Amino acid sequence: MRKATKWMALPMVTVLAVGSLSACSSSGTQKAADGGKAAPAKVNLKMIESLTSPARTEVIKKMIASFEAANPNIKVELISPPLEGADNKISTMLNAREDLDVLEVRDVTVKQFVTNKWIADLSSYTNAWSGYKDLNANAIAMANYINNTPYFIPYGLYEKMLFYRKDWFDAKGLTPPKTWDELYKDAKALTDPANNRFGYSFRGGSGADGYIVDLLRDFNGSNVNPDDAMFLKSGATIFSTPEAKQGLTMYANLYKDGSPKDSVNWAFAEQVQGFVSGTTAMLIQDPDTIDPVSQKLGQGTWATAPMPVGPTGISHYKVGAAGWGVTSYSKHPNEAWKLIEFLSSPEQNAIFTKTAGVIPIHNSASVDKSFTQGAYKPYIDMANDPAHFVSYKPETDYKGFGEWRKIVQQDMQAVLLNHLSIDDALKKWDAYWINEKKQGK
Repeated sequence: MRKATKWMALPMVTVLAVGSLSACSSSGTQKAADGGKAAPAKVNLKMIESLTSPARTEVIKKMIASFEAANPNIKVELISPPLEGADNKISTMLNAREDLDVLEVRDVTVKQFVTNKWIADLSSYTNAWSGYKDLNANAIAMANYINNTPYFIPYGLYEKMLFYRKDWFDAKGLTPPKTWDELYKDAKALTDPANNRFGYSFRGGSGADGYIVDLLRDFNGSNVNPDDAMFLKSGATIFSTPEAKQGLTMYANLYKDGSPKDSVNWAFAEQVQGFVSGTTAMLIQDPDTIDPVSQKLGQGTWATAPMPVGPTGISHYKVGAAGWGVTSYSKHPNEAWKLIEFLSSPEQNAIFTKTAGVIPIHNSASVDKSFTQGAYKPYIDMANDPAHFVSYKPETDYKGFGEWRKIVQQDMQAVLLNHLSIDDALKKWDAYWINEKKQGK
């Protein structure tokens, strides 16, 4: 992303106004049976999602049904692979150029998709789309994350916060932790293995990389370069400092002293299940976790809080996003865009965000209370405290980012199982990012 896109705090999220759908041209027509006026050709689109869940898939199907009713010449087949293998399935289909038109694109996959020329530049469509200017600044920034070019239209924004069992904390006379040190101490105090209770929903499996790297940024504090956040302002990597060792040591102890032993392999689903099942007291996750937590835990038994800060009072965060893109080889790009435009309208996005639990993408005139109070309130609190909560440009645009995610997860598991020392892990990661810097983006 160019610096001009401004890696800013999330603005106050606003009410979503109903928007109108702009017309797109069809890619073909067919003669009417009576030889009269040509009718639009029948088009079949294939669409695949990545961050699947039963409730989310159901709402997407309903949105597609509304689209098909408004566009009877277009039929949409939705592919919903299991969550943990979805990104790999999408990559495999794209690499083989399997029949696919609309796909879910994430901030962690867009670089790979663009580098391999699997997805289309949507500039010609966004330039003609009246709704583009109604997207909020963070949505536009994420859409244009690679090469300042819109390769996908976000359907929602993500940012981590802390979920905690209020009833457990109250019983122990504890308040939600404000620092990583406090989180570790609270996790240890709330852990009771004999009763299958643990303080923290640790993530050691798929997706662990983001937790580890953000923690090390927090321990490096204001020395981190927010425009290139795998590095310090000095140019050294975030893994090269005594503070990095301090942070990684704390993180290993958080697993050993306050987390279930099998959480060394936990990914998203296991993390959330540990929290809602009454096994763990704290969970760090995105807003799409609010709905499943509220469905499983009684009102007043849980709450949310801002992210913990590091030793110097700073927490680093990124605004993440996922959305819809068009394959570069689609036979029906105009119809594919028409579907994306429909799904991205204020009316449809409002339906989706309330179910998926993501932060909406649209600007509007007044504040929607459902996104500024209750479980969502920590996002506003963090946005209003830029001295302690610092946004950064994520490293997902480096060529080696995909490989890095696997390396750091596997190495951290080795550290937790005493197969690799903390010093050796940090040295390896430092060397990796020195080389990445040399290779360029």
